[in-house]
Amino acid sequence: MPGETHTYLTTRELADLLRIKERKVYDMAAAGEVPCSRAMGKLLFPRAEVEAWLAASSSGPRVDPRPARPPVVMGSHDPLLDWAVRESRCGLATAFDSSLDGLARFAAGECIAAGLHVSDPEGGGWNVASVKQQATGVPAVLVEWARRERGLVVAPGSAIKGIADLAGKQFAPRQPEAGSQILFARLAVEAGLDPAALQLTAPARSETDAVLMVQEGKADACFGLASIAAQFRLGFVPLASERYDLLVDRKAWFDPPFQALLAFCGSQVFAGRAAEMQGYDVSGRFDVHYNG
Repeated sequence: MPGETHTYLTTRELADLLRIKERKVYDMAAAGEVPCSRAMGKLLFPRAEVEAWLAASSSGPRVDPRPARPPVVMGSHDPLLDWAVRESRCGLATAFDSSLDGLARFAAGECIAAGLHVSDPEGGGWNVASVKQQATGVPAVLVEWARRERGLVVAPGSAIKGIADLAGKQFAPRQPEAGSQILFARLAVEAGLDPAALQLTAPARSETDAVLMVQEGKADACFGLASIAAQFRLGFVPLASERYDLLVDRKAWFDPPFQALLAFCGSQVFAGRAAEMQGYDVSGRFDVHYNG
């Protein structure tokens, strides 16, 4: 369509951009001199990475008006991401709290990346609407990390089989800024559950804390991940498949710490760990869903 901007450039489009022949583009790709991907026998060039490559290759003094972002990953906690950051020894720190907290801090320049799993208001997608609302104009890319199975975590043998069964039960909620709490509130309305019918504990500030409330008998249920329910040998009632994305600063993407994390995520060690985690699908990892 006229005026449409594609995430990937073709060989001809990159040749036109660089004002060189297509043969030269093939030579540069073969030599690893330009960011590229291969799919279905074709070369494709990620537009965001090409733009960053061109900026990094320019000569003369350059002043970045933005202060350097701390090498910290914030936002919502994801067990696989948390493990990968530690295991890769990439040098990044983590300070997980919730999706909306991480998004606000990312927009304020307090981290290089934020993990998000916020369902769009119409229920048709994930994270993009929130990013457009709070981080418009920020040079960043939203990439997929994993699809995760989410539902009710309950005690083994529990009679709770759906949201409607939570009426009168002790429920461990998350803080209002958490993506899981936003999704649960929407699903509860759709199921016709009156919020006043829930007996609520104090909000749990992490996925694990919520599940521990169930394991310790302090709550009958929480809205958690299949992977953590399996880890603690608890029952699980699947309700939704969600997309957990990473919103990453475009410049930080090419810095050594994040590149080290990316390299580790391409390893067999990472693939083995992801395969072991129940309710995870990482086949779309690093697919681009938004370019700021």
